[in-house]
Amino acid sequence: MPILSYAVIAVAAYLLGSIPTGYLAGRAKGIDIRTVGSGNIGATNAMRALGKPAGILVLIVDGLKGYAACYFGAFICCRSCEWHAPSGSIVVFSPEEIERFAIIAGFFAVLGHNYTCWLKFKGGKGIATSAGVFLALAPLALGIALGVWMIVFALSRYVSVASIAAAVALPATVWLMPNNVTLRIMTTALGLLAIVKHKGNIKRLFNGTERRFGRKTANPEATK
Repeated sequence: MPILSYAVIAVAAYLLGSIPTGYLAGRAKGIDIRTVGSGNIGATNAMRALGKPAGILVLIVDGLKGYAACYFGAFICCRSCEWHAPSGSIVVFSPEEIERFAIIAGFFAVLGHNYTCWLKFKGGKGIATSAGVFLALAPLALGIALGVWMIVFALSRYVSVASIAAAVALPATVWLMPNNVTLRIMTTALGLLAIVKHKGNIKRLFNGTERRFGRKTANPEATK
């Protein structure tokens, strides 16, 4: 497949992922979500700053961005064989090639969410969008990572700790399963990126100022 096809889907997936759902939901309520709570545009801060209905909506839409990127990435891969095939010939891509195209789309969708061009390349942490990507690419591994998230969250009541645990569990699970190397590398990269995006949370955890979910605090540092 021509390099141009990869470039086109990467740009399209980035733009899809870059839609700042949390920011737009806040603006609809007259709130700049970047100025309240943690300042993050993801679902957790949206739920705290805008309420549960808005937070759930942001969570679902952010997840759909990742899933849709992979779905349409694979679809375009299948269609592109018709665009580039000589007249009268038939080109069939292997499942591995189609999956690779979807992997590239998913990776750039998460990058778009984390570094949206519409907000000076400052975005969310990519957890919901990554979940959407792996729902399409590796649903069993996602299910295991989600189970880890739920257990850690139930024990700690820290969304950040649960998300970091899931970011470790997901690539570990993918490596243990018979997946292709491209998916393994991409999963590892996204797991590391998710942990890096939580560096502020990690610092607050060590300082004892990280905010537990559902608990109000008078410490202003806990919401920065």
